[in-house]
Amino acid sequence: MTLGLTHRFEPGDGSNPIPLLLLHGTGGDENDLVPLGQALAPGAALLSPRGPVLEHGMPRFFRRLAEGIFDPIEVRERTLALADFVEAGCRHYGLRAPIAVGFSNGANVAATMMVLRPGVLAGAILLRPMMVLDDRPGDLEDVPVLIVSGATDPIVPRDSVDNLASLLRSGGADVHHRWVSTGHGLVQQDVALASAWLRDRP
Repeated sequence: MTLGLTHRFEPGDGSNPIPLLLLHGTGGDENDLVPLGQALAPGAALLSPRGPVLEHGMPRFFRRLAEGIFDPIEVRERTLALADFVEAGCRHYGLRAPIAVGFSNGANVAATMMVLRPGVLAGAILLRPMMVLDDRPGDLEDVPVLIVSGATDPIVPRDSVDNLASLLRSGGADVHHRWVSTGHGLVQQDVALASAWLRDRP
């Protein structure tokens, strides 16, 4: 059963009621973030799709025209299709709305999903995201969001991620933005920050 996208589902053991939606970065696949998800929320169900777009053979969730430049029409189409997958997957596997854990391109599509289809996600951990769409978000009142940015990230401009945080806050999201002393790649501090954020959620 693909539900429209190749994916991996880990049912969890019932000890953690909120599932995670795992969204990989460029070149990843449905297996990429499973160890991270298991580390962040032991026992939680994990739903992990593979991005349907290929860039030089590397899966992504939407195309880019150049580094940091996107086609907004294509971004919207791919984002809404992913939202449909998430809703269908939650029905199929009997899950409540998940918290997204996205890295890079996966973080970007999680953010655009929150803007374009509020209610699909119960929250999001966005690791190295950037501003992709400037659409006014729908109702994100009190939706929890953690953004973790790299202080020396050569890919994501500081003003881009600051603008993203402001955009999500304008829809009412409860955004916590943290910086770590690294570039675009993930480090152990990301895991520590995300784990603590999940534990502290009401």
